[in-house]
Amino acid sequence: MKVSIIAVLGIAAHCLAALPVIQDYSKPSLNASQLRIAYNGPNGMSVAWNTPNRLLRPTVWYGRDVNFPLEYAIGTSTTFNSSTNWDNIVYIHNLLPNTKYYYRVTDQPAYEGDFNQPQNFYFITAKEAGDHSSFSIAAFGDLGIITGTTPETAQIPDTFYSVFEYRSDFDFIWHSGDFGYANDWSQEEADGIFPNITGSVAYTDIMNSYYDQFVNVTMNTPYMVGPGNHEAECGVATANPVNCVAGQQNFTSYRHHFVMPTNDQTEGYVQNMWYSWNYGMAHFVQLNSETDFPSAPEHVYSGPFGTSGQQIAWLEADLAAVDRTVTPWVIVSGHRPWYSASANCTACGDAFESLMVKYNVDVVWFGHVHYYERDTPIANGVPDPKGLKNPTSPWYITSGAAGNVEGHSKPTSPLPPFVDYVNSTSFGWSMWTFHNSSSLTHQFISSETNEIMDEATLYKDHGLKW
Repeated sequence: MKVSIIAVLGIAAHCLAALPVIQDYSKPSLNASQLRIAYNGPNGMSVAWNTPNRLLRPTVWYGRDVNFPLEYAIGTSTTFNSSTNWDNIVYIHNLLPNTKYYYRVTDQPAYEGDFNQPQNFYFITAKEAGDHSSFSIAAFGDLGIITGTTPETAQIPDTFYSVFEYRSDFDFIWHSGDFGYANDWSQEEADGIFPNITGSVAYTDIMNSYYDQFVNVTMNTPYMVGPGNHEAECGVATANPVNCVAGQQNFTSYRHHFVMPTNDQTEGYVQNMWYSWNYGMAHFVQLNSETDFPSAPEHVYSGPFGTSGQQIAWLEADLAAVDRTVTPWVIVSGHRPWYSASANCTACGDAFESLMVKYNVDVVWFGHVHYYERDTPIANGVPDPKGLKNPTSPWYITSGAAGNVEGHSKPTSPLPPFVDYVNSTSFGWSMWTFHNSSSLTHQFISSETNEIMDEATLYKDHGLKW
């Protein structure tokens, strides 16, 4: 099965351990795609892709008929210092909910039939808020372009293949920080993994290769994302501003590449850094655990992105406005955990936990720590005696085991009393299934074998009968 997937992705089919090809994206002849889609409000989508040159009128043709996508929208084409290509972004509005649309991307707002593109480009819009039907999502953090630390052990993470195989089982992907690990490029060069990727373009070349690696999923599956520390850090070059290229400063590459539902500044959303969206019976919230709150982790050349206190004020207003009769489930993610058997972000907990408890958030999940951890519901350091049977405290999960060059994290021993399960040896990712208004199942899926390594179901009485 994996051999066929590797062939589809353009990777050497004869060798599962093959390294990705880090292409030189400064060559104008390379037609990079990196197609990705995301939800944009209750009746909208965003479509984005990359090209080696600027498009004057990046255009998406779309429609419900695969052969005749007769409507179109025009967007913008942007780049930044040290980037080797252009990000093209198009917003599409006034779409029907939970509906399949086919699309084509071009630089011409004039109908050209199928534009000589494959007819497998499509997206499915979000379920309406309050839709009672069950659904699943994929979730993880910390996915790099390789695992392994030597030329002999380095390979493309199996998570790329596993998520591809499961792609028909979930409605969207939620990736809460750390993409590609391009800021580790100098170490990868020193280790001989990528011996020929020196210079200022190394970071963007690795990131572009990472996005191309995932395009067979992201071109059809909404890819919702959040910021992590690797989107800002400058690696070993941190102390040298000459070597800390623009793509590694101030989350520049992340803010240009992705298009989250943050374009309406009146709602307090800022540049993909924090936002929320509804999908069916759930309200989802993405936090920024890197900047814009008291004692936030320090990053060279990074943030703040909002005014003083803006993220915290926005978060409280957002949670207070949730109608639990429409979206009974509230799920929050930030990159850094404040409950962990390995690395706690105390400042994150100080900033955010009281709001999780005050507004009865059901689940909080993280990345950052490179393993899988399932905790018991807990509030203010006290485990909930009800466990997963109608607790009043949030349930915490860490899913940072997708795989990257830095390997697995290790938990402390003995484990803290709030930890129910840890897997620090397998690479894997999370599947969340929303059954109805009272039952939610989490599964940790092995990327190597596609087996379910851990499963637990949360029961919450939200006072509804569906």
